[in-house]
Formats: sequence, structure tokens, C-alpha cells
Amino acid sequence: MFPSSLPEPRTPDPMAAPPLRWGILGTGWIAARFAASLLAHTRQQVYAVGSRSLATAESFVGALEGPVGLEREPAAYGSYAALVADPAVDVVYVATPHHLHHEHARLALEAGKPVVVEKPMGLDADQCRELAGLAADRGLFLMEALWTLFLPKFDVVRQLLESGALGTVRTVLADLGEHFEPDHRILRADLSGGPMYDLGTYPVALATWVLGEPAEVAAVGTVAPADLSPSRVDAQTAIVLRTASGGVAALHTSLLGTSPTAAAIVGSQATLTFDGPFYQPGGFTLATHDGRVLRYDEPRIGHAGLHWEAAEAARRISAGDTESPLRPLADTIATMRVMDLVAARLAR
Repeated sequence: MFPSSLPEPRTPDPMAAPPLRWGILGTGWIAARFAASLLAHTRQQVYAVGSRSLATAESFVGALEGPVGLEREPAAYGSYAALVADPAVDVVYVATPHHLHHEHARLALEAGKPVVVEKPMGLDADQCRELAGLAADRGLFLMEALWTLFLPKFDVVRQLLESGALGTVRTVLADLGEHFEPDHRILRADLSGGPMYDLGTYPVALATWVLGEPAEVAAVGTVAPADLSPSRVDAQTAIVLRTASGGVAALHTSLLGTSPTAAAIVGSQATLTFDGPFYQPGGFTLATHDGRVLRYDEPRIGHAGLHWEAAEAARRISAGDTESPLRPLADTIATMRVMDLVAARLAR
């Protein structure tokens, strides 16, 4: 039944999450934004930073600032092994390039640390299953940092889907395309470049979250021109998923240009249309087929919203949980199974 008003997000106050001492493994673009979001919006401590060189780690530490979490200068380590060996680190955030996520998450788990791994958790479902098994064997927390599903906006969507406000949902539409300069790592085949791992994860994860795992996967794509990517990584991909119950998803991802980055969930009674970029903090419209409309808005703070996933991890780790129900490991693996099938369809 269509609601008279939208539910409120049930997402707890990030400031209320028990503060943990975070070790940040990696010093790139996403690591910097994750640290800044923690320091601005939570009581989490950026306790240590690890890089391949001490100078890089020290430079990262020197650039940190924030009104909440920076109670001491974080330790800087010139190797990843040194960071995970620090007995004072409560949890490791793996933020190295995605082709190294599996290796570095394994390193941290073998050191006995709870781990939050940037998406994708691995380069295929087998790598994700291996990490999940290792975490389970050691009783350690493990979570993929697919930050979208931890946002307050997506808790409202979650409640709408659970209540049946959209009716029977059988369609998901999602698109994510960005422009990249020729020197970006996404254009290098030796770094597992192409749009799927960086961008395509979001549309695929949305579709599998809403519809479940598909029974059929189809995909077509093109490679990047040689002047943009001499190693000729995939440039754009169109994907169609079909579930056994008749659900269909039409998805698109590209590194050739900035697309609307829009998404919609279509039900028999109502359609939920996300503002672009759909995977970031922002708004959406819920509209019935006879013209009734409800509107949700939240501040469009971009990657400053990364703290929501950190707060969730801190709560779960402090409670002794080994994963988060907001992004269970089974869902991470299901997304990667679809990505594997897409890769197989595009194999040349």
C-alpha cells in the first residue's frame, strides 16, 4: 500500500558509534576521503596509516585534519605488514587499488584484525569466498565498503521495499559513467582497469540487492581507443539481468564520459526514481502510476558520507558481530558472481 508519508531513516547517529582505532592501509584518493569523513563526522580514531613507503604515509598523516577524531598524530608505517602488526589497531580499512584488495585483506585477517575492504572485495567471487572463509575460521569481522547501502537514504528505500510500497518489483534501471584523464589507473590493464570494478559495481549491486541473484546475464561492450588506453581496457558495458521470477535489470557503465548516473526501481504500484548520482547521498522521488508523489531529500555531501559505513562497522565489531546485515558477505559474493559472468560474456 502506498504510504501517506515516507519513513524516517533508522540509521543511528554516527557520533554514537563506539570509537575504534582505525588503521588505514593505502594512501590514495579514497583513503583520504574516508579519513576526512571519519574525522569530521564520527568519534572514530585514525590511529595509523600504512603505505609502501614511509614518506608517503607521513605525507598522508601530515595532511589530516578534523574537528572530532584527530586526538593524536597517527602512526605512519612504511609497509602494510607493519601496520597490520600494530597491536593497538582495532580495525583495518583496506584502501589500496582494487587489484590488491584480496591480498591486503588477507594480510590483515591473518594478523587477526577485523577488516573493512573497499569495493570490490576481490577481483572475482572466488577471492571473495576465500576471504569470507578466512574471516569465519578466525571469528573476525569482514565487510565490503560498498558505502551506498549504509547511507540513510538507502535505509528509507530498504523500508519501502520491505513494506511493499512499490508493489511487485520486477525492474531496475541504473547507469554510471564518468570521464577520466588518460593518466588515470582505470585506463591501465595491468591494474585491472576498465569501468566494471570502479563504477559497474554500483549498478550491479543495486540490481542484485533489489531483485536478487539473476538466472541469466547478458552483456555487450566496447574497448577504449588506443589513444586513451594503449592497453585497450574495456570502455563501456551494457548489462541485462533476468531473475527466475521474471525480474529484469538494465544496467550501463562507462569510462568514456559523464552520464546521468541515474537509477530507478519500478514496481507494479509505484516507481522510485533516484536523483543522480544515485549511489551517493541525495534524494529520490516515489510516485504512483496515478500521480501521487512523495519526496525524500538529504544533504548532497558526496564522499563526505563515507563515515556511515565506518560507524556501522564500529558498532558491529564492538558488539562482537562478524559481518553487517546491511552488506552481508553473501551479497558481496553474489554481486561478484554477476561481475564474473559479465567478464565472461565480454571475453575476447
